[in-house]
Amino acid sequence: MTAPTMTAFAIVENGASLAEISLPMPEPKGREILLEVTHCGVCHSDLHIWDGYYDLGSAGRLDVMQRGISLPLALGHEIVGRVVKLGPDASGVKPGDLRIVYPWVGCGSCAHCAAGEDNLCAKQRSLGIFQHGGFATHVIAAHAGHLVDPGDLDPALAATYACSGITVFAAIRKIMPLAPDVPVVLIGAGGLGLSAIAVLRALGHRAIVSVDTSDAKRAAATAAGATATVDGTAERLDKAIIAACGGQPVAIIDLVNGSATARAAYGALAKGGKLIMVGLFGGELTLPLPFMPMRALTIQGSFVGTPGDLRELVGLAQGGALPKLPVETMPKRAADAALHRLKEGSVTGRLVLVADPA
Repeated sequence: MTAPTMTAFAIVENGASLAEISLPMPEPKGREILLEVTHCGVCHSDLHIWDGYYDLGSAGRLDVMQRGISLPLALGHEIVGRVVKLGPDASGVKPGDLRIVYPWVGCGSCAHCAAGEDNLCAKQRSLGIFQHGGFATHVIAAHAGHLVDPGDLDPALAATYACSGITVFAAIRKIMPLAPDVPVVLIGAGGLGLSAIAVLRALGHRAIVSVDTSDAKRAAATAAGATATVDGTAERLDKAIIAACGGQPVAIIDLVNGSATARAAYGALAKGGKLIMVGLFGGELTLPLPFMPMRALTIQGSFVGTPGDLRELVGLAQGGALPKLPVETMPKRAADAALHRLKEGSVTGRLVLVADPA
């Protein structure tokens, strides 16, 4: 008898076109659950894995293989799928259920995982990074606690909540509480930036300053609810941000997080301000150390979010409080073209791959 297989659009060589390959069909063990992927978002972090490295500035490059990533690899961590099969110890869902898949899988046994902070586990097994993700026809969820019912949400939009949604949700939590009219600066008006605008609006925030180098993306940010925009190509970006805020801001979320944006954010911050670093664009930030305590600044990284964040965010969306962001769908067979479009910066909002009809 021939063993069952699944199809994947996978990286077989860094920087090369994705290849359509056949892989063994995963078999759910213990509490694991097998799902057939119906929708999968395309994320900027996919580009770094595709390229094969992260830019560390003067420290050089971090090869993805040094993180324990191996090829071939089916990318994709913004996943909605339909339950196919439960492991022998699994419960909480049944075949046919449509679910958002929390992809930031930890070891399952450390203190972080026990506390529901799987994203902070030191032994990550994330989907689309350390194991095959949603660019394949099937994925394995660690257990039912990593599956969230999208309800009546558009599954293409719901898929984006598993990364871009919870990433900005967790970052926004790190700057709160803030009065609704205190400006929050968002650097980057791509998919993450528009998601952040939507979440801030859902939380009742009224002063949102969006920064981007693209006229089209700044226009999209305004349409999404940003109250002011800043041209990211400004010669003194820090001063342009301060002008747009009517003074030095106390909260900046850098969704790009490259050397230039980090320098501008640091320079713009008010005394006691917080810079939350989210993006993986790369580079480095060199700081005059006395100013850190003198200005009482906080610079903090934020890495995706928890399963609880995903459930809370989906609850906001199901209640109608979360404005929708632009989502464009493409067939999964166009995964390689989708990555190229994202790399070229020609995407407004989010791209989501949709499974080919059976």
